[in-house]
Amino acid sequence: MGSLFFSTIDVSRQAFYRSTLSYAIVNLKPIVPGHVLVLPTRHVARLADLSEPELSSLMRAVQQVGSVIERVYEADGLTVACQDGRAAGQSVPHVHFHLLPRKAVGDRFAGKNNDKIYPALEKAEAEVAQPFKVDADEDRVARSMEDMEKEATWLKGFFE
Repeated sequence: MGSLFFSTIDVSRQAFYRSTLSYAIVNLKPIVPGHVLVLPTRHVARLADLSEPELSSLMRAVQQVGSVIERVYEADGLTVACQDGRAAGQSVPHVHFHLLPRKAVGDRFAGKNNDKIYPALEKAEAEVAQPFKVDADEDRVARSMEDMEKEATWLKGFFE
């Protein structure tokens, strides 16, 4: 298969899951360990722009990738989020789902902080538009391509 683009960003080296109509990538600045993105192969801005086969493939990918991510990161659950449109906080006009493995204990968003994951996700979404910008006061630092490729290679092994 050819190169994969998240809008205009080549993410081929970050990909760990591929089907004909969807794929998954590791995240440049994960909010929690195992935070990944699942996207349709065709670049479309909104969920409503997807064909039925694309939407079905995307939801299957969210389910399959989510199951693996939850298991390998020893999570107790997942936060699955999609900001559909600019007004919803989508900064990159390419449909994508965030999958974040969550732990009942030991997750920085556990317990009373559970809903704080949503503002963190919104902030992360805004940063994706400028993928190599790193804020000096940001807790999450951008990972190197080597680190992302290493994680992607490891995760690929769970789908082969």
